[in-house]
Amino acid sequence: MRKIIAKALLAGPLTEAPPAADDLELLELGQQLEKRVLAKLGRSLSIRQVDAGSCNACELEINALTNVYYDLERFGLRFVASPRHADVLLVTGPVTRNMCLALERTYAATPDPKWVIAAGDCACSGGMFAGSYACIGAVDQVVPVALRIRGCPPEPATLLRGLLTLLQANVA
Repeated sequence: MRKIIAKALLAGPLTEAPPAADDLELLELGQQLEKRVLAKLGRSLSIRQVDAGSCNACELEINALTNVYYDLERFGLRFVASPRHADVLLVTGPVTRNMCLALERTYAATPDPKWVIAAGDCACSGGMFAGSYACIGAVDQVVPVALRIRGCPPEPATLLRGLLTLLQANVA
């Protein structure tokens, strides 16, 4: 028993190393986002995430945007619970037959100006679910899409870059 305890104490943790404390690229990206959000809206950008039938891998990466490392809110971006308070709909997964009407209603409930982002390969093209009897297909077959962010799943930094691209393209 002593050998097992000694081995566990001397081996150290089995987790990966934490990210660098001051990731300059992420900080710069966040500051650019904040500047664009204020130029476009004059307030925080509100995001409503909609799962249209995904495997939840994209949701895990989106959820990482709210952790202490990425901390989305420090850049003037926040997730909201209601589409009535959203500027952006962040849609993941292929649109399933069961979620089609819900996505259409969510889009209709979002006030103008609004943008839809298809996040992940499944939302962009149907991914591995394309052609399934249960799926209608990509998000753009149901609602107009302003931006597609590819990846299976897209990393949190890629999602931030996508938001920056959306804001740069739509700043008057």
